[in-house]
Amino acid sequence: MERPADSPHPRLYPLYWGSWKGQYYPGPSRTALQEETLKSAGEMSGGDMVPGPQLVDKTALVCIIILFLLFLVALVGNGLIIMALGSEWLLQRTLLPCDKLLVSLGASRFCLQWVVISKNIYIFLNPTAFPYNPVFQLLAVQWDFWNSATLWFSTWLSVFYCVKIATFTHPVFLWLKRNVSGLVPWMLLSSLGFSTFTTVLFFIGNHRMYQNYLKKGLQPWNVTRNAVRTYERFCLFPLRIVTWTVPTVIFIVGTVLLITSLGRHTKKVFFSISGFHSSSAQAHIKALLAFISFAIFFTSSFLSLVLTASGC
Repeated sequence: MERPADSPHPRLYPLYWGSWKGQYYPGPSRTALQEETLKSAGEMSGGDMVPGPQLVDKTALVCIIILFLLFLVALVGNGLIIMALGSEWLLQRTLLPCDKLLVSLGASRFCLQWVVISKNIYIFLNPTAFPYNPVFQLLAVQWDFWNSATLWFSTWLSVFYCVKIATFTHPVFLWLKRNVSGLVPWMLLSSLGFSTFTTVLFFIGNHRMYQNYLKKGLQPWNVTRNAVRTYERFCLFPLRIVTWTVPTVIFIVGTVLLITSLGRHTKKVFFSISGFHSSSAQAHIKALLAFISFAIFFTSSFLSLVLTASGC
């Protein structure tokens, strides 16, 4: 649509879209335009302004669809693990120690995915909400707990497989090999305990930032952003690094020991008479690749957490 010829200053007064009138019109002055907008909106909705039409970014829409599909795949995968192992646990009243760790890991991942979906939906519906309001604090409590539980369950699963499969002859390692199955319940309880402790610490930090925000007179987010970022950088970020690094270090140590032991055994089988095409060698190679991929996924998840927390 062309600019009307009667616009007194076409370079100073752009065209405005009157959503309740359905046409373009030149703005005679900024103050008069605001008064006319409020008056017209008040006549239609009792004082509530009617926003103009907004176009959804196609790139953002594509990213949302891809993210939703990834969440759907994760939910289905973890849900199948929970259903299969959980039904076996209920029917037989018992479950293998490694399966207890697997079903716990699947349940924590399942709940974590739902928390992430809920947070993204809330952000999509309330894009201008303050990041530390009560709704975000509730979602943050759930995310911190299930994320920490996922890290610890993954760590203990790595330790369990390392102790059971690796062939080291150290006395401490041999003692763990005999007693690791009985330690699985303590692994699960310790995971829940560590997760609860870290969640309480993070909640205190988030709640303190929200209280400081209220004390500043509910200023806009762009005004308090620098203060909040500074508090996160010097208080919450080091705490998150410590609580995430401890299980990650244990996971890496257990995985390295397991991969080293499997690599040595695979090398012996490979240079034996049967060679590469034997079923034993194939099984060792598949197990080795599986644990390597597991370590890569865990490490990439840890790095993504660190980058997100640092604001990169």
